[in-house]
Amino acid sequence: MAHYEPPKQGKASQLFDVIVLVILTVGALFVPLWLGMAGAAKIVAEPVDSPTWESLGQTAAQAAQYEALGYDPASAHDLILARFDYSFSAGALIAMIVVIVLYYVLMLKFSEVEYREVIAEKFGDRR
Repeated sequence: MAHYEPPKQGKASQLFDVIVLVILTVGALFVPLWLGMAGAAKIVAEPVDSPTWESLGQTAAQAAQYEALGYDPASAHDLILARFDYSFSAGALIAMIVVIVLYYVLMLKFSEVEYREVIAEKFGDRR
């Protein structure tokens, strides 16, 4: 039985693949941020008029760490009290489900094609 050897890929193709993968990775990480879909807290729970570390619910150790970072109670107010908005729409949920199912089907189709090519190469086409 012959040992399977995949087709060789040139250096330019490998470099192109790496660049495309880096662009896709950066895009997947930053596009939701640029579209305002993730990463930023959007709700500030009950603002405090004249904030102190105690009114913000911070211990002395936490306050010391904020001060070491250059924050005072007024500047840390929004940072401490900000809460993430976990709401979503039914349309966004359905769109995400459709994208995941289509991706799964696409990967199954490509895998089947490649699997059949490897079997045909290794054992011959028996059709």
